[in-house]
Amino acid sequence: MEQVTQFVNGERDYPKMEGGTGPLVYPAAHVYIYTGLYYLTNKGTDILLAQQLFAVLYMATLGVVMLSYWKAKVPPYIFPLLILSKRLHSVFVLRCFNDCFAAFFLWLCIYSFQNRAWTVGALAYTLGLGVKMSLLLVLPAVVIILFLGRGFKGALRLVWLMAQVQLVLAIPFITTNWAGYLGRAFELSRQFKFEWTVNWRMMGEETFLSRGFSITLLTFHVLTLLVFITARWLKLQERSLLGIITEQEEAKISKKVVTPRYVLSTILSANVIGLLFARSLHYQFYAYLAWATPFLLWTAYPNLLVVVPLWLAQEWAWNVFPSTPLSSSVAVSVLAVTVAAAFVGSKTSSPAYQPGTAKPKQL
Repeated sequence: MEQVTQFVNGERDYPKMEGGTGPLVYPAAHVYIYTGLYYLTNKGTDILLAQQLFAVLYMATLGVVMLSYWKAKVPPYIFPLLILSKRLHSVFVLRCFNDCFAAFFLWLCIYSFQNRAWTVGALAYTLGLGVKMSLLLVLPAVVIILFLGRGFKGALRLVWLMAQVQLVLAIPFITTNWAGYLGRAFELSRQFKFEWTVNWRMMGEETFLSRGFSITLLTFHVLTLLVFITARWLKLQERSLLGIITEQEEAKISKKVVTPRYVLSTILSANVIGLLFARSLHYQFYAYLAWATPFLLWTAYPNLLVVVPLWLAQEWAWNVFPSTPLSSSVAVSVLAVTVAAAFVGSKTSSPAYQPGTAKPKQL
C-alpha cells in the first residue's frame, strides 16, 4: 500500500517506488490490481474487507483448479487434498500476497488451454506474468502447447499478443524510465535473503549466497527442462514431431496431442521443475505448488498410500516457520520426488498411450 500510494500520487519511475517492505519489484499488472484494492479497502486500512476479497479469490481459484482436474479425468478421491492446506489458506486469506492473483491467472490459462480457448489462455497467462515474473517458469510449456495446438504461425501470433499486452501494461512506466522498469519488474539477478528461504536452508548461508550455487541450480534447471522437452513434451510418439506434422493434418494432430491431461501435466511439470531449482522459495510460493503436487504424484503413483504421505510431508515442511535444515530438506526432497513423478506420469499423458500396452499406440 505504501508503494501504491506513491503511484496514486503520480510517481511513475519504478526505482523510486518503495516502502517498508522494500522496493517495488513486481510488474505493472501488480500495481494496477493493488491500486484497485487500495481504493476498495480505504487506502489499505480495512484489512477485514481485504481478507474477504482474497477469500473470494481463493474460492474462485479453487474452482478453476477443480475444473482443470476434472477435465483431466483425475479421480474424486484426490480432490480433498486441494482444500486441506493450512499454508495455502494463510497465503491467500491472511497474507493477501500477489502470488494469489498470479496463481489464479495461471490456472485460468490451464483451463482455457484444456478447452482449446487459445487466445483466452494466452491473455490469462500474460496477465499472470504481469503480476509476478514467477510465471516465467512455465513459459517453455506454454509455448510448446501453443505450438502443438495452433501451429507455428498461430503460436507466434499469440506469443506476440502476450508481448503486446506486457507492453501496454507497462506504458506509463517505460515512457518514464524503461530501463528502471525492466530492471525492477523482471530482475533476474535479484539476491534473496537467507532468513526467508523455505528451501536450501540446509546448505548453510555461505553456500546459499554463493554465485557457484546459483549457477549450479540454473544449469540443472536448464538440463532438466531439456530432458522433459525432448523425452516427454515433444516425444509424443515413436516418430518425430516433424514426421507426424508432415504426415497428417495439423488440426487433427492438435486435437489428439494437446489433450486436457497433456496441458495440465506439461504446465505443472514445468512449474515444479522451476520451483525445485529455484534459488530461494518464500512461503507465498506455495500458491504455485500446493495444487500441482496432488496431480503430478497421482499420475505416477495412483495410490493414496503413496500420494497422501508425500503430500502431508510437504504440507508439514511448508508450515514450519522459520524453516529449519530438516524442514528445508523435506521440502526439497518432496519436490524432487514430484519432479520424478512428473517425468514418469507424463508418459501416460500422451494421447497415444493406452493403459496395459507396452508402448504408445501409433497414430
